[in-house]
Amino acid sequence: MSARDPIADLRRIAFLLERANEATYRVRAFRSAATALAALPTRELTERARTGRLTELPGVGDVTARCVAESLTGEEPVYLRRLLATEGTDLDAAATALRTALRGDCHTHSDWSDGGSPIEEMALAAVELGHEYLVLTDHSPRLKVARGLTADRLRQQLDHVAKVNEALPEGFRILTGIEVDILADGSLDQDEELLARLDVVVGSVHSGLNDERAKMTRRMLTAIANPHLDILGHCTGRMVSSRPAGVKGPGDRAHRPRTRAESDFDADAVFAACAERGVAVEINSRPERQDPPKRLIRRAMEAGCHFAVNTDAHAPGQLDWQRFGCERAALCGVPADRVVNAWDADRLVDWAREHATR
Repeated sequence: MSARDPIADLRRIAFLLERANEATYRVRAFRSAATALAALPTRELTERARTGRLTELPGVGDVTARCVAESLTGEEPVYLRRLLATEGTDLDAAATALRTALRGDCHTHSDWSDGGSPIEEMALAAVELGHEYLVLTDHSPRLKVARGLTADRLRQQLDHVAKVNEALPEGFRILTGIEVDILADGSLDQDEELLARLDVVVGSVHSGLNDERAKMTRRMLTAIANPHLDILGHCTGRMVSSRPAGVKGPGDRAHRPRTRAESDFDADAVFAACAERGVAVEINSRPERQDPPKRLIRRAMEAGCHFAVNTDAHAPGQLDWQRFGCERAALCGVPADRVVNAWDADRLVDWAREHATR
């Protein structure tokens, strides 16, 4: 296989990142590497790539060096391939088509934990948006600031949801669920017997977000291996801005950081495990989260993962935030057939039940 032009590949990546309105520093990284490497004789460039010494040069990092090495072998760089997946796509139309394809929302909260509205109001708002179902995923007990549900309160909620479903419009139903904490050892913060009763289980890391890379990776892999986990929620835990105005509830009165860096973990290992175990990766639609970042959505796509485009809504109006997640999914080339909440309720529940036999 003949070599590609690695400088041209770096510049093409920079162009595509600009077009996708990615962060300026990321664009600059590829342009700077292209400029630095263009000055090298071809023989030196090839030798440095062969011996792993490209990163000794100013302006060349691990990611850009990997792209160059792949290009020199004649392989289209993986980073470029991910970006090219959306080239020529009408992104507005793609985002609209994905939003139209969604049948429900798999991550929502009520005033039973840190949401601001009763379950009935959340359900009726979902009906108005044209959803066929709403998965109720209030928090688990460890998250006390969010009034997480003890086992007894969760049992009460299951009984309440059954009564509410009887009164809802025909063709719509609330699916039972929880956003369970992924604890420090990777276990899930709720009774196994109750997790087995739920339709859908979302698992998220809410504490120890600064754990070192190896520890966080082990923690997430252990959770993904749990047969009750269906969706990995907001996997990096990042906050890119302050919380939107109008978010109320016991948990939202607590101090929240304006921004928070991503947790560090081996994304390739985590997404490979999700693909193998059939755990969907959440694309969280909250404007202040935008989690995972687009580069990780692309890596999850490469790994073969399914996704769930969720709102993490804490109030009825926030259920319409799915469009934000759909826009980010479209930018990364995520098709509707890889999104579990584009399925009808029966298929979604059957898929989740199959996890118990993994």
